[in-house]
Amino acid sequence: MGRIRLLSETVASQVAAGEVVERPASVIKELVENSLDAGALKIDVVIRRGGISLVRVIDDGCGMDRDDALLSLERHATSKIRSAADLQAVATLGFRGEALPSIASVSRFRLTTRESGAIAGTEIIVNGGKIDVVRDGGEAPGTQVEVRSLFYNLPARRKFLRSENTESRNIEHQIHLQAIGHPEIGFSLMRDDRILFQLPATATLGDRIRDLYGVELLHRLVEMNDAPSPKIGITGFIGQAGLSRQTRSQQLVFVNGRAIESSLITRAVREGYHTALMKGQYPVTFLFVELDPSAVDVNVHPAKREVRFRDPNGVREAVVRCIQQTLEHARADWQEKFSAPVRGPAAAVSAKAVPDLSLRSEVTAPEATHRELPHLGNVAAVADPGRVRGSEIAGQVPRLPERHFDSAGDAAVLQPQQRVTKPAQQQFEIIGVLSKLYVLMENASGLVLVDQHAAHERVLFEELRRRMEEQGVPTQKLLLPQTFDLSPRDADWIEHNLSVLQRMGIGIESFGPDTFKIDSLPSFLDVSDAAQFMRKVIDDLKSAGNSASPMRLGEEMIAKTVCRHAVKANDPLRYPEVEKLIRDLLDCDLPYCCPHGRPTMIQISLAELEKKFGRKI
Repeated sequence: MGRIRLLSETVASQVAAGEVVERPASVIKELVENSLDAGALKIDVVIRRGGISLVRVIDDGCGMDRDDALLSLERHATSKIRSAADLQAVATLGFRGEALPSIASVSRFRLTTRESGAIAGTEIIVNGGKIDVVRDGGEAPGTQVEVRSLFYNLPARRKFLRSENTESRNIEHQIHLQAIGHPEIGFSLMRDDRILFQLPATATLGDRIRDLYGVELLHRLVEMNDAPSPKIGITGFIGQAGLSRQTRSQQLVFVNGRAIESSLITRAVREGYHTALMKGQYPVTFLFVELDPSAVDVNVHPAKREVRFRDPNGVREAVVRCIQQTLEHARADWQEKFSAPVRGPAAAVSAKAVPDLSLRSEVTAPEATHRELPHLGNVAAVADPGRVRGSEIAGQVPRLPERHFDSAGDAAVLQPQQRVTKPAQQQFEIIGVLSKLYVLMENASGLVLVDQHAAHERVLFEELRRRMEEQGVPTQKLLLPQTFDLSPRDADWIEHNLSVLQRMGIGIESFGPDTFKIDSLPSFLDVSDAAQFMRKVIDDLKSAGNSASPMRLGEEMIAKTVCRHAVKANDPLRYPEVEKLIRDLLDCDLPYCCPHGRPTMIQISLAELEKKFGRKI
């Protein structure tokens, strides 16, 4: 007798259920997606014992007649696609026709549905994949699905479920994903006869984020500011620089309304936040990517959690560009809050706003010894810590060049009693310095604290990077050129990116099939194994895409270098130097964080102070 046999229909359904139904949250995902595809405007979810005992999903969608209801329980029966060509441009969340029969094969299943305007609906009861009852039902228009005793006929599978609390949290997360992805739909969740949340339909994504995560998080998010593109649209919210989490739990990505997990987009998000994110931290994102359905393949994962893009590089570059533009736009808003434009006659002389950083008249500058702000001096000297001049090591470093203002600017900054009174919301004054580290300032919103070390790090970092990009990366010849072999894919990547590597100070050339020779490296790098170094470079630059800065390889070394040369805690500064530090910080590309991603300043609102002092409850 032959060894190959056909599986029975029951076993085949249970095998398919193993791919689609992993846990109660998977049931919720499939049923809610069906409800969304049916045009529902309100979806109610009821669970008991973490969804193991009961899952009920009720929607007010289009409903089904009896024939469609019975056919929906057959494997590979769907209303979403008609031919193989439809698979190339799937515009719905579901499309395989496997969810309902797979769920019904491993549970005690009940389906009731009625079309709008129909006199009676249909009720179908299924136990372990076998239809027991088909009769008329009197439910409201829409569809209601009950799943009881999940995996009751697969005890081995049931043992792999987690605790009820864990399964409930997974379900709640799944509904959060669907609610974020479709803010125009109302959602509610009831757990063990207790309502966890009721989310009304909202007009904007911001309102839905506020309802789910609170107004404090919403205020720390920045709306995506993407240039219109005919092929790829990117919308949503991302966290301000400095807002991060230790996990990816709040890094949400949606493609055409579908919540997905994508390593490509995750890397693109991190690249967009470059130097604005602490190592080991993950940004908060609510990122929506919209593109032609034919440009994305959603049929690559059993649970439809992953997708494949026809033009992955185009998607990656679009995400990186959009995040960078958004942070740049947020920088302008941030800068406007902390600077006051010159008004009156001064505006005619200088079109650029001069920050109002003057000291209050009652603040007296200390007479204590101080350390002046060092400047970068020679680019190569700062790039290589071993080349720092002896005077710098001893702390006797030259002072930063003074900024020259025009007469109107001098009058506005140095003579506060003569300047034109500015609106209260534009006032920004230095109060003093706390513990020789934190600069205390006041703006319309309350108290601002600036970390002088982090601020000076950012100023020095951007100045050195700008100089090296303009003047070129200093290189050093190797005593003995080194050759190394790479895999065909990596070798092909290097062949197409030789110019990028050379701009970064790497002297590399082809030396045979899949073999390359290195004869020079950036002078600020200490490399003992050129082959291992190049493999790391390839991995880093592949994730960075085509927009990598010529100084990308040296930025980490620059960050370490400027950390050594920036003013430290307990380094007293004169108030004019504090003013210059803040002024230079405001001119930076990313003024709100240091090169390591730590915040340079924090805001304490007046409302928070009033609450601390018991003036407001």
